Amino acid sequence: MSDPLSADQFIAALRAEGVTVVEVGDWRNHNRNHKGAWGPVNGVVIHHTASSGTRDTVDYCYDGDEELPGPLCHGVIDKEGTVHLVGNGRTNHAGKGDAAVLDAVIQESALPRATVQNTDGNVRFYGFECINEGDGKDPWPAAQLEAIERVSAAVCRAHGWGSGSVIGHKEWSIEKIDPVGFGMDGMRKRIAKRLGSGPSPCNEPFPGSEFFRAAPRSAVIAAMGRRLVEEGCSAYLDGPGPRWTDADRQSYAKWQRKLGFSGSDADGWPGKASWDALRVPTS
Repeated sequence: MSDPLSADQFIAALRAEGVTVVEVGDWRNHNRNHKGAWGPVNGVVIHHTASSGTRDTVDYCYDGDEELPGPLCHGVIDKEGTVHLVGNGRTNHAGKGDAAVLDAVIQESALPRATVQNTDGNVRFYGFECINEGDGKDPWPAAQLEAIERVSAAVCRAHGWGSGSVIGHKEWSIEKIDPVGFGMDGMRKRIAKRLGSGPSPCNEPFPGSEFFRAAPRSAVIAAMGRRLVEEGCSAYLDGPGPRWTDADRQSYAKWQRKLGFSGSDADGWPGKASWDALRVPTS
């Protein structure tokens, strides 16, 4: 059981896991918190949503309709594996489900079959809608399945959960069939394998805040600077080089602002979430 991630923490976690993210409208403040609680949170629910295309699906999941106002999830995963963020907070995605299933998610134990609908899942779960007709014929491209794996692992990693915290909507509710076309047991195995390592075993682990404040001279600093340049966050007049300088701090502050951080969270001193999202190659 955890407090929900802030918008900054959420998007940083996704990017740290290598997820391609598109921010839609005012997603950071778009929620149903005025209708009920959001959190403590316990897991992730995967859905499919029949659609007539990415744009229409994203718009619908953002706005909803008169009977079911949006947002209808936290993110929409398209066929190319891009995740469109449409909500932050309580969203209309899980609905009522079985308290025994929630118990199993919390314990990360074997899931019982849902038989009743006595618990509000919108309080407890992050939700991702995946674009698919749900007819068993519409294909699930590899990029889309990988994105499901990555977003699930990202949220689990941020909260310290295992793959048992990820379920399909059909495992939560007796009224739902989604997702159709792939098995959740297999997806949980993929997520578990990903969680067995860091966001990328080829990336430099976060060296700690004090490392930078000591003005180090290190190949890690040069590698970081090159990544900042690649991300369009350069304040360098020359370089970057191996010695930590004010130009590094200014460049890193640009990166933090690009991730959506502000104020003291965008002061140019690296933190773990922003560092993981930068994906600095091992030096």
